[in-house]
Amino acid sequence: MNHPNSFPKSEHLCGEKRITRLFTQGNAFIAYPLRVVYLIEPKKDAETASVMVSVPKKRFKRAVKRNRLKRLMREAYRLNKQELTEKLNQKEMQIHVAFNYVSDDVLDFAQVEKKMKVALLRLMEKI
Repeated sequence: MNHPNSFPKSEHLCGEKRITRLFTQGNAFIAYPLRVVYLIEPKKDAETASVMVSVPKKRFKRAVKRNRLKRLMREAYRLNKQELTEKLNQKEMQIHVAFNYVSDDVLDFAQVEKKMKVALLRLMEKI
């Protein structure tokens, strides 16, 4: 069993088919500066939540800034995901989530974490 605050590779959303299905069939909302696309399903896999993080090249030309923002978003998710996974386990559901960064400004970790908490609370309400 992994540590509850870890974010292993098995929780990363990857694979073209899964990502395409998420964006075509999933629902979305904005918790500025994050756009959250999610798809809730009955549990099939071992993992309850699979997550993808993206920052558009159109807004941030430098890879350094994109990578930093992705790192901040992953860390904020990792620290605050526990309630979401517990609720999914109780209801025997699984969720696929994509967090897209939509702001033109680089925010610090405190702001990103605050907005990630808002996004995760809204996801819990949808379950």
